[in-house]
Order: sequence, then C-alpha cells, then structure tokens
Amino acid sequence: MRALRLLSLLQDRGYTGRELAERLGVTDRTLRQDISRLRELGYPVHAGRGTAGGYRLGQGSTMPPLLLDDDEAVAVAVAIGLAQDGSTGIADIGDNVARALAKLDRILPKRLQRKVTALRGATEIGPAVTGSREPDAPVPAQTLATVAAAVRAGRTLRIDDRQVEPYRLINWQRRWYLVGYELETHCWRALPVAAWRNVEAVERHFAARALPEDDLVAFVLREIATAGWQVHARVTVLAPAETVIGRINPTVGVVEPIDEDSCLLLTGADTLETIAIYLSMLMMDFRVDGPPELVAHIRTLARRYAAAVPQA
Repeated sequence: MRALRLLSLLQDRGYTGRELAERLGVTDRTLRQDISRLRELGYPVHAGRGTAGGYRLGQGSTMPPLLLDDDEAVAVAVAIGLAQDGSTGIADIGDNVARALAKLDRILPKRLQRKVTALRGATEIGPAVTGSREPDAPVPAQTLATVAAAVRAGRTLRIDDRQVEPYRLINWQRRWYLVGYELETHCWRALPVAAWRNVEAVERHFAARALPEDDLVAFVLREIATAGWQVHARVTVLAPAETVIGRINPTVGVVEPIDEDSCLLLTGADTLETIAIYLSMLMMDFRVDGPPELVAHIRTLARRYAAAVPQA
C-alpha cells in the first residue's frame, strides 16, 4: 500500500526525496527501496541531482500498470465503453477498445463494476451523423451514476423541484439527456442533465410504463429539435417532405408535408448562426417563417453574400 501511495504522489508532480519521505513517514533508505520496487514494476521514476533535484515520474518504453482512484477508474471504463458503442472515426479501433475494456473489467472491484455496468446498461448513444456545433455541456460523473442506479433499480428521481421516473440516458455529441416520465405533468420528457442543480433517488419504486416509442434516441433528438434549444425555427422548404428528410435525417428536426412540393421544417440550435449554417447546407430553396430574429439574420447574410459577388 505504501508503494501505491508513493506512485500516486509521483503521478501528481515531482518531489524531493525529503518531501516524499516526510509524506510517507519513512526513512530515506526505505524511500529508496520503494523507488527501486516501482522501477522493477516498469514505472520510469527519474531522479534529479543537486539541491533542485528530486523524483518524478517520466515516460518509459513499456506500458506499466496504471494506478487509478475509484472515480478515475469508473470514468475510464465508461469512456472506453462509449468509444466502443459510438463512432470514433478511427479505423480498426473496435477490437483494441474491446480488449482494453475487458482488461479493465477484470481488475475493477465489484463495487465499481456495479457502477460501470449500471451506467452502460442505462445509456444509448446518439448518431454522429447528426452532429452539433454547440458547446459541450459536461455532467459530473456522480450525477450519471445516481441516474443510472435509479434506472436499474426502477426508483423515482427528485430532480430539483420535480419527480421523474427515469428510463434511459442518451449521450449525444458530448451532451447527456434523460428520457423520463414527469409525474407532475404526466408526460414524457427528454431532460438535459447538465441543466440540473440537484438530483437524488427517492424511496418510491415504479412499475415500467409503455415507452413513448421504441427508438428513444430518435425521441430525444426530436425533442431537442422542437423544444430543447435556445432558438427554435419554423422554415418552409420548397421541396417534398421525403426529399428534405433524406437530406437532414428526421431526428434533427420535425418535417411536416404541406403539399407535394413543399414542407414545414421545425428545428433549432443554441444560436441563430448555427441555424443559418444548417439551412445553407440543405441546398434547397426555403423561406424562414420565424422567429423574426432569424429572418433579420438571414437578410443580413443575404446582403453580405450579394455584396461579395462581382457585378456582371
């Protein structure tokens, strides 16, 4: 255990021999013996000379065993699992990810295995093809662990001032959402986890309800498109609904046919600029019905583009 404590200190920063001996409560001779043991295990512990010298952990030519605390181990296991389930864009990575995950699973204590298993089992991954340009919304690992445990146990969550029956966590483009049934409003919601102030499991257990639809990832992305953004837009696209759906993927917006040659697109983003970019990528004629701020922004862009083109 003392060697693990020493390694933990060296992973943080460099220390002089006297500092390490005092922190560990050992003699200089015992410290040197512990350093030798770490080197035998493959850890590249470098020693500097002189008054400014000391011990530090460097990079070696081989891969020594990792030392992780509980939260770090859970975070690494979950991250590897998400990489296995999601699209990484790296060829031939699948087998390597699976082997790394299997190795980590074998060494995790039972209590941590339960946390990791609960979170993996409660999570689905959104498609990378419906990418977002919005900033990340990080979520504390303990929050995800609390939600995942409640999903697995069928226990109601108290989220800020409301009670929700949790069913599934959805991870999409570095954001987390919970598919849950809100007891006060009696409706299904896609709740952004990063927006919560407090969350805790209560004693009330619930019987599973019929889900709003089979594809909960699609449910969440449609909820985001219609209600989950800072800015929402109504756009008439002068093309058949089937053509628009084939271009954008229906999960990033709701497409409603108007007639054979046009349809209504309900979509959103966190900024006007992002919506404008999405609309330009449609490569179809369209008319912005609202909001007025987006109409004004599109007009400004139109003037800029027109001024940028040389007159014939």
